[in-house]
Amino acid sequence: MQWMIYGAYGYTGELIAKEAISHQQKPILAGRNSAKVTELANSLGFEARGFALESVSQVAKQLQDIDLVVHCAGPFELTAEVMMKACIASKTHYLDITGELEVFELAARLNQQALEAGVVLCPGVGFDVIPTDCVAAQLKQQLPDATHLRLGFDSRSRMSRGTAKTSVRRIGEGGAVRKNGKIINVPLAYKAEKIDFGGGEKLAMTIPWGDVSTAYYSTGIGNIEVFIPAHPKLVSRMRRMNWFRWLFRTEMMKNWLMKKIDSQPAGPKDEEREKYYTWVWGEAKNDQGDIVTIRKQVLNGYTLTAQGAVTMAMHVLANPPAGGFYTPSKLYGADLVEKFLYSA
Repeated sequence: MQWMIYGAYGYTGELIAKEAISHQQKPILAGRNSAKVTELANSLGFEARGFALESVSQVAKQLQDIDLVVHCAGPFELTAEVMMKACIASKTHYLDITGELEVFELAARLNQQALEAGVVLCPGVGFDVIPTDCVAAQLKQQLPDATHLRLGFDSRSRMSRGTAKTSVRRIGEGGAVRKNGKIINVPLAYKAEKIDFGGGEKLAMTIPWGDVSTAYYSTGIGNIEVFIPAHPKLVSRMRRMNWFRWLFRTEMMKNWLMKKIDSQPAGPKDEEREKYYTWVWGEAKNDQGDIVTIRKQVLNGYTLTAQGAVTMAMHVLANPPAGGFYTPSKLYGADLVEKFLYSA
C-alpha cells in the first residue's frame, strides 16, 4: 500500500514525514515546490514528487498509484477542494490536518461521491480535532440525551506559520457556533467566560474552530461552542475588530498579514514541543440540567498532529472502511485520544 504526504516540506508536513520513519513507513513526499520536496525526500531516504494543485484531473493523474494522501498544504480553504475531488476521482483515501470549519463542511457535502467511490474523506487527523472530537464522543456516551456541548483547549505552545495564516484568513468571517443544528455566524469573541480547562480557571473566548462542524457529526448534539483561553485585552481587541471586520475580508489585507507571518519562525522547536503539553476540555449538558465534564492532558499540538496523522494513515490502510465522510472519532473510535495523553 502506497501513501503520500502532500505539503511535506512545510513545518507540520516534515514532522509527519519524520514520524513515519519511526513506524517503518516510507510515504512518497510531495508538494508544489519540486526542489524543496526533493531536498527533504533525499535527506530522509524517501521518493519525491512535485506537482501543484491546479486542477482535479491533473492532480488525479499524480494519485493513480497512491492509496492514501495525508494533505498538509494549507490554507486548506484554498487547497482542500481540488485535492478531495482528485482523491475521489483516483479512488485515493483522503486525510488532512486542518482545523478549518469550512473544510469539514465541504467533506460532508462530498460524502455521497466519496461513498460511491469507496474513498474515505477524513479531515482533521491532528490537533485540535482528534482530542476534542474524541472528548465530544465520550461525553455523548456518558450523557446520551445531551443537547448542548462546549469544547476547548489550552495550549501554551506558539503557532506554526501555517496555523497563523489559517487563523488570520478567518478573521473577516467572524465567529461561528452551532445552534439548533445549524452553523451560524456570530461576532468575534462572541462569548467570554472563565473556564477551568485543567490547569485552573482562565478567561476564555469562543472561536470558530472545526469542532463546531465535527462534533455535530460525531455526536448529533445540535448546540456547540468552542473556547480557548484569552487575555482580557485580547478579548477587548477582538470585539473592537468586529467594527471593521470587513477589512480583513479583502485580499490586500490577507496578503499583507501573510507576508508578516512569513517573517516568523516556522513553528515551535523540539524542546518547546516537549515542554508544552495541552489541556483539552469538554462539557455536555441536557435539558434537565445534568452536566458531564471531561478534561484530558495531551501532547503538544504539533507532536500530536504528527503522531495522529501517521496513526490514522496506517489505520485506514490496514483496515479500509466503507467510503464517505468521517470524523476522527467515527473513523477510529472515541478512544483514539488515549494514544496521545501526556505523561511527564
